[in-house]
Amino acid sequence: MARNALSLAEYQALVGTEVGVSDWIEVDQAKINAFADSTGDHQFIHVDPERAKATPFGTTIAHGYLTLSLLPVMSYGALPGLAGTKMGVNYGHNKVRFMAPVKSGSKVRGRFKLANVEVRKDGSVQTTTEVSVEIEGSDKPALVAEWLTLAYI
Repeated sequence: MARNALSLAEYQALVGTEVGVSDWIEVDQAKINAFADSTGDHQFIHVDPERAKATPFGTTIAHGYLTLSLLPVMSYGALPGLAGTKMGVNYGHNKVRFMAPVKSGSKVRGRFKLANVEVRKDGSVQTTTEVSVEIEGSDKPALVAEWLTLAYI
């Protein structure tokens, strides 16, 4: 879960700053295959190492949505919590761009910058976080996104 719980004022004071970097997560072929089975997306570039050797990537690559789906687990140890939160949910994304392929066996991590914190009429708190998922050893990120979450206080 979140590494610590901040008051709303403390949380809002972090807007515009990098608030955390996750641990590295290995994206191995087993994880890619499990995602393919879960989504029904068995395109060869993801699940057939022999055919994938002939592509410009030279190996299988993770689904972009697999990489995106790792954001919650990346955030658990990297982002501060908001005191009094009873439940948090994904609210969506303003932007998502898949910038570079994640080759099977690569490690990725999330880098999080708090962009906005808004208290909504119903009392929930909407957070916009800019996230970049880095690939170990690469200058180009796997993806960049504006991630929206809601915290119910």
